[in-house]
Amino acid sequence: MPVLKCYYDLLSQPSRAVYIFLKVANIPFQSCPVALRTGEHQTEDFKASMNRFQKVPFIHHGDFKLAESVAIVSYLAREYRDLIPDKWYPAESKAQARVDEYLAWQHVNTRQPCATYFFYKYIIPAMTKSPPDETELAKLESNLVTCLDQLEELWLSPELKYIAGDSISVADIFAASELEQTRLAAYDVTKDRPILKAWLERVREECNPVYSEAHAVLNRLVAKNSQSKL
Repeated sequence: MPVLKCYYDLLSQPSRAVYIFLKVANIPFQSCPVALRTGEHQTEDFKASMNRFQKVPFIHHGDFKLAESVAIVSYLAREYRDLIPDKWYPAESKAQARVDEYLAWQHVNTRQPCATYFFYKYIIPAMTKSPPDETELAKLESNLVTCLDQLEELWLSPELKYIAGDSISVADIFAASELEQTRLAAYDVTKDRPILKAWLERVREECNPVYSEAHAVLNRLVAKNSQSKL
């Protein structure tokens, strides 16, 4: 089996999802951090030799190069099927289809509203040194609320513990990684949402200590931001 190299930045939501999956699924890999903040991914050499999309995460598996987090997980589940505990990405067709259903749905319905809100409220003000436009921010927050409503109504319920059923899966890792990012924008996705809160606590607990490791940098930034506002 060729050496698997995973390139990631743990401040990237999909990077955290892939990193956590690799660790909890017992897949051996070589960690290759990429610091997006330094712009190393923006060079022509990076584009030519590392990842033509110039984003993270991506993997090099011997001579094979692959980007896009969902495609990476699907590929690794096939390549390392004998190693992976079945719950993370089930081999049974219908159970796997439930996980895939969420992974296909989440791009526009979880990732986009969470990431856009985070970017507009946290990244843009940091870059421009100016507060965000309140009207636009309110619109993006409304989209985020819709996202959380749909997660609770369409994917979670008091009867089911996890997104794709009674067992945790990679679908839960992807969802949680996106929701955690909003904490950098001082938004608590669990406020007045007991179902969502209980689910997120289950995901954190079942994926620990890897989950805490993957979110350590984010947690430090959240704590720093909280202290600066005191």
